[in-house]
Amino acid sequence: MAAITKKEQLSPDVFRLKLAAPLASRNAQPGQFLILRTHEGGERIPLTIADRDAEGVTIVVQRIGASTQRLCAMAVGEQVADVLAPLGVPSHLERFGTVALVGGGVGIAVIWPLVKPLKALGNKVVAIIGARSESLLLYRQELEAACDQLLVTTDDGSAGRKGFVSDALKDLCASEKVGHVFQAGPPMMMRAVAEATRPLGVPTTASLNALMLDGTGMCGMCRVSVGGETRFTCVDGPDFDAHKVDFGELIQRLAGFKDLEKVAVERCARHANP
Repeated sequence: MAAITKKEQLSPDVFRLKLAAPLASRNAQPGQFLILRTHEGGERIPLTIADRDAEGVTIVVQRIGASTQRLCAMAVGEQVADVLAPLGVPSHLERFGTVALVGGGVGIAVIWPLVKPLKALGNKVVAIIGARSESLLLYRQELEAACDQLLVTTDDGSAGRKGFVSDALKDLCASEKVGHVFQAGPPMMMRAVAEATRPLGVPTTASLNALMLDGTGMCGMCRVSVGGETRFTCVDGPDFDAHKVDFGELIQRLAGFKDLEKVAVERCARHANP
């Protein structure tokens, strides 16, 4: 079990939680994730390790399905049933020159752990973050303080540039040589980013959020097609070459359980409000 030691609400439906899990944080590296259950018999929830220290790990959770609603409703001092970490292959980091970190929505929390290691390797780090509106932007102040440059986009123009992160990235690539792009966010966004960098030949890494179950590569739930081959996000990823990912298949698979997810949310609401 792991206690929640800190809880912050970052936006209307996004929370940052710190878990007292020192063993989980001890060997975790940027790009890796954890799987937790809120209670015995609960759903296994994969979440990026957004930060870590000697006391535990920090996760960022979007309140969207029944399980994440339960997790976000938990208070400081309550304990989740279990935490399995670190999982996945760490992000491959080296001295690329100028690195663009592109994050959309909750994906902004996924790029955040890469900033300091990339800076320590001597890179110029430019963060490009986007959301539907200003109230949904995450880690804005942290990224502005830690990066060499921060570019902000919103769909409605309420903050930064009105438009998409892919547009801001195109402009950045036109103004200077970008050695590598790391990105995380909605699959539609990641596909657009990949198509923006493909003709420029800029290596682009996508952190995929495929459906996941056991986290050990045994069940095959998190399979994705990369370069025409089947890969498993939990053990081969979550980072993959964005120019080789079949985003159409990923988007289709992510929508496969929408009806069941809706039923689970309604059931959860009935139990919470008898």
